Amino acid sequence: MNLIDMIQALGPNIAISIAAFLVAISILVFVHEWGHYIIARMCGVRVDEFSIGFGKEIWGRTDKAGTRWKISLIPLGGFVKMFGDTDPASAGVTDQIEEGEEPPRPMTEAEKQEAFFAKPVWQRAAIVFAGPAINYIFAVILLAGLFTFHGQKVVSPQIGGIIGGSAAERYGFQPHDIVISIDGKTVTKFQDITREMMVALDQEKHFVVKRGNALIDIYAKPTRKSEKDRFGFSSSRGVLGVFPSDSSVSVKNIRAVDGQSFGDKKDLIAVLNSKMGAVFTIDVGSDEDFDTYIIKPFANVNDTLGTHDNIIEETLTFASSKEEAVIPHNFMTATQSAIRETYVMTISTLEAIGQMIVGTRSATELGGIVRIGAIAGEMAQQGIIPFIILTALLSVNLGLINLLPIPLLDGGHLLFYFFETILGKPVPEQVQEYAFRAGFVFLIGIMAFANINDLIQISGILED
Repeated sequence: MNLIDMIQALGPNIAISIAAFLVAISILVFVHEWGHYIIARMCGVRVDEFSIGFGKEIWGRTDKAGTRWKISLIPLGGFVKMFGDTDPASAGVTDQIEEGEEPPRPMTEAEKQEAFFAKPVWQRAAIVFAGPAINYIFAVILLAGLFTFHGQKVVSPQIGGIIGGSAAERYGFQPHDIVISIDGKTVTKFQDITREMMVALDQEKHFVVKRGNALIDIYAKPTRKSEKDRFGFSSSRGVLGVFPSDSSVSVKNIRAVDGQSFGDKKDLIAVLNSKMGAVFTIDVGSDEDFDTYIIKPFANVNDTLGTHDNIIEETLTFASSKEEAVIPHNFMTATQSAIRETYVMTISTLEAIGQMIVGTRSATELGGIVRIGAIAGEMAQQGIIPFIILTALLSVNLGLINLLPIPLLDGGHLLFYFFETILGKPVPEQVQEYAFRAGFVFLIGIMAFANINDLIQISGILED
């Protein structure tokens, strides 16, 4: 897909994508910087500026504490500038005060008490850590609120069906196997299986499955697949080749049962009803392009099969029982589930980053603002719930990335504070200056690579 094709595909939804991206990123930046701000104020640090965006100020006001709250022209980030810092990144400090056209003067002792650099190392560390921490807290709040008021949609970790020729068939999985764990990690819902396989790529995994009353060990490698979304962005994921237990298929799309074709759909339905409770295959699709599914449907969840006047209304369900798909939560259980989800998001992100570093996952999957904007727009169009989930995921990623030990990021500052604690004195300013310069070059390089990569992919230049 080239750039023109993408624009035509998006059509009037481009505005929605841009608006969704700006809303999501502005909220997350505000939350992140507010974390720095509130702990700084609690530690007695004066905050000079609180900005959403960079560059020229387009709106602002100064509060009673002397903080300038403003919205700036480039809405791709933000900063909190502490009293005594020479720049928003706290890469330099000064004890000189400039007042109008008067020559700079030294800070008074009272002013030093309000300067960030003069605070004990533990307070500086707390202020820096508060930004990423509040992103995690915000993600938990979003998910906990969603689970409390809407419930948590889950699907049983039971396998509803298997794709013929897939890794699941090769390694001996069967319909209605219940996945108990993967590499020792407990599996509580089908989404856990999908998530583990996506990150695993083609690495062997140890599955413990329940089949009847027996527990069975299966060592299987998912199939690695590379694919492009409708915007042209490529990604790799591992695919086991299993369906969730609530899967179904329209009878009109079934072309064969156990390899036998049926011209009359009534005969097809009769055969399907006769095979309830047994393992059999169905071919779904056209004569030229079809997939084979290995299934074991049951009569109790297909009791309406064959009762409709219109074949379009006939559906074959793979599930073994009619289970509730939404778990109701109170505040406590919702919070516990939200914390668990943020933990899983973090681990999955770290695994994907590690795969890019060692080369098992292509670095071209690293996305910039173009890809994030496209995804945000897509989620916003699907509804408020997918958008909330995406915002929570982005909040976790923003917090995690800022904790990486890279100079200029919060994690880089925390690393310097760690050495300061060990050495009993700050890291020499010259060392910090060189480190911050290197960190700046590295971050600019990563950002440039990610965004150029996005533009190349949506322009159709990068081939599979």
